[in-house]
Amino acid sequence: MAILAVLRELRPDVVGLQEVWERGGENVAGWLADELGLHWTWEPSRAPGRWQRRIGDPDVAIGNAVLSRWPVLDRAVAQLPEPDGEEDDGRLALYARLAAPGQEVPFFTTHLTSAPSQSATRCAQVARLAGFVAEHRGGTAFPPVITGDFNAWPDSDEIRLLGGYRTAPAVPGQSLLDAWEYAEPGAAAATWDAANPYVAPSYNPSVRIDYIHVGPPGPEGLGAVRSVRRAGDGPVEGVWPSDHAAVVADLRDSGPSSGTAS
Repeated sequence: MAILAVLRELRPDVVGLQEVWERGGENVAGWLADELGLHWTWEPSRAPGRWQRRIGDPDVAIGNAVLSRWPVLDRAVAQLPEPDGEEDDGRLALYARLAAPGQEVPFFTTHLTSAPSQSATRCAQVARLAGFVAEHRGGTAFPPVITGDFNAWPDSDEIRLLGGYRTAPAVPGQSLLDAWEYAEPGAAAATWDAANPYVAPSYNPSVRIDYIHVGPPGPEGLGAVRSVRRAGDGPVEGVWPSDHAAVVADLRDSGPSSGTAS
């Protein structure tokens, strides 16, 4: 599988996954974790009907997952507000507290509503997500790490709301930095890319809609973004890993090396 090949090359410490499929006890995240020797946790959508119709399989489940080099100490789920006037498809945020060396890492992954006209719904979902982060980020010096497919452009209300540095934050005093601020100037940024054959039939413009956000660094720059880039943005033996490119960030840890979240 192309996704497995990309992850083998990247060797990330932590991975946030969305649109993870499970059927008959076989889970894509679990398979990836077994192949890569990682810990994992996942949460299925409460309302998978739309996804089941999309692929013509009434028995499939879909959800978000976290893969981690370190054990998962705790987990929690936040159900996100459903879209206005559209079918609820069970969007959620998944939290995993990870037993990284030196400091526990509060890690989150999410998948927001996709309809272009649903910015107001995504704002409500971001508000719930931000509150969820505030509930679970404490007890460690490592900043919270939030990953996901936000289905939103970088200058959108919902992304500005999550950041809290271009508008009032969803949670007073909580600012979550878009890691792409540390990207090399001119670096290819689009994660929804018209060059991808899965995307081209949509006739949508190329844009960045997948993100890693990180809270303010801890002591001595703990958790600070060292670098960020796109990955999984081309075919592997003729097969594209996904309709989305991955975002990979290198974060400073308490020692000479650093961890990677994608």
